[in-house]
Amino acid sequence: MSIVLAFLVLFGMYGMEIIRNPAILTVPNLQYRPALQILLFAQSVGFFLIPPVLLAITEGKRISSFYGFKPPVLKLTGLVFLIIVLSTPLMEWMTVVNQQMKLPEFLKGVEDWMRRSEDSLMETTLLLLKMSTLKELGINLFLIALVAAVSEELMFRGAVQRILTRIFKNPHVGIWVAAFIFSAIHMQFYGFLPRFILGAGFGYLYLWSGSLWYSILAHFLNNAFAVGQAYYLQKHNLSLDVENVTYFAWYGYVISFVLTIIAFQIFKKQSK
Repeated sequence: MSIVLAFLVLFGMYGMEIIRNPAILTVPNLQYRPALQILLFAQSVGFFLIPPVLLAITEGKRISSFYGFKPPVLKLTGLVFLIIVLSTPLMEWMTVVNQQMKLPEFLKGVEDWMRRSEDSLMETTLLLLKMSTLKELGINLFLIALVAAVSEELMFRGAVQRILTRIFKNPHVGIWVAAFIFSAIHMQFYGFLPRFILGAGFGYLYLWSGSLWYSILAHFLNNAFAVGQAYYLQKHNLSLDVENVTYFAWYGYVISFVLTIIAFQIFKKQSK
């Protein structure tokens, strides 16, 4: 329904051009960026927000109680901020490692397809992240950080993780399988590893706290950092292509890993 409404809005904006030339929705073009933003919003609402809401309704539960929207506690909120900051170098290292992934020679055709798909998605991402004003920054923080965090956490942690935990009767299996699905559904093969680990981290924040607010906050902060970084780089005329750039020595990543694990353990202990 949300996708249909989005197309109606786009038809009102672009008229018959949207019918005659549907490629404007897939080929990155600054002129048609509003169309991509509208479709992104519709996709987040239609595919990720509405299904978990319907799940709660079919279970006969209020959304707030079904998904554990208990008011966040200040000390746990602070720990979530700390976890995101401490894990940033670790996520950077995982991103670089993932970008350097090579498949065996007999899978070269698959690897070429993955690279083409990744390059196409990157073009769209760079178009969405092209910002020169605070207004554009605000729009991206809303779409890419806030809407994505709320809708995807409701879907993957609130609904998918819950269902998988019931099926496997093991919360840890539920967390990691949900994280795998969360990363795979983005269809960004060379960003799969960091997104997979992030998804698992969000899952444990939800498991230990019993409140979806903390995983939503962590997801929002992670995405907001990426949007803010893109805005900063453009304001200083720097390249957005920082996927293969490392900023720390090897021991910096080890320290990041150790401190992140410690912060998670503190969060687990404080949640009790």
